[in-house]
Amino acid sequence: MNYTDYAQRIRSFVTLAEVAEYGRVTEGGLEYPLFRLTVPGERWLVITSGFHGEEPAGPLTLAEHFPEVVAYARERGVGLRVYPCINPSGFEDGTRYNRSGEKPNNDFMRYEVAPGEWKGELNRPQPILRWVLFDGGPKETRAVRSDLARFPPPNAALDIHQDNYLGGEATYAYTFGDKKAYRPLVDAAARHVTVVRNQKVDENNVTDADGLIEYHDGSITDWYMRQGVPFATALETTTPTPLAKCHAVNLIWIRGFIDLAARGGR
Repeated sequence: MNYTDYAQRIRSFVTLAEVAEYGRVTEGGLEYPLFRLTVPGERWLVITSGFHGEEPAGPLTLAEHFPEVVAYARERGVGLRVYPCINPSGFEDGTRYNRSGEKPNNDFMRYEVAPGEWKGELNRPQPILRWVLFDGGPKETRAVRSDLARFPPPNAALDIHQDNYLGGEATYAYTFGDKKAYRPLVDAAARHVTVVRNQKVDENNVTDADGLIEYHDGSITDWYMRQGVPFATALETTTPTPLAKCHAVNLIWIRGFIDLAARGGR
């Protein structure tokens, strides 16, 4: 999809939210604006999507269904900070990484696991000495991380992804927080697609019986968990899943996370 058209759609929400540019990135000689949509509220949910360009469902769900998301949040007094498409050149090209080949996503933080030994991801449970924000990484991650750091941690955070490796119409999620809170969302999503339960999804992770994984991967959800955000999730639908079903699953989790944010608590 042409990002110019996408940006025009995002700017059209000016009557529903504050539409701000938190930065711009240049790829292949073209400049791309980076958007934050803000709706005020008593408690806060941060929604991010589009870290990977070949995972278009999240950015498209937000572009097509933002008015109903805003209405649902306002009814519950929940404020939104929405970053609808973090990697615009990848989104436009349909490529996982940006046009320069940089890899936005797992580079918000680093773990010191032994004196002077640093890791971006913890592939097994292990003690850590400390974690720190990572100052390097792709321009897209640096831009969104800098903007997010301007605000207090939210009451909940949802990062919308897709899985481009598993086949079939399916969903699962990387989660931090009380898993009981997520089970109603999993059950609702199961009415639309298969939940990937007790199955290996990559070289490091196997879902549990609810289709959930806990994994310290240096991502935005990991970073928010380390800041004490009680509900933080990266949602996955498979890329073969029809877009309408992806929208349905994404909206289930978005509404669910608005409800979780409405609970309050840190």
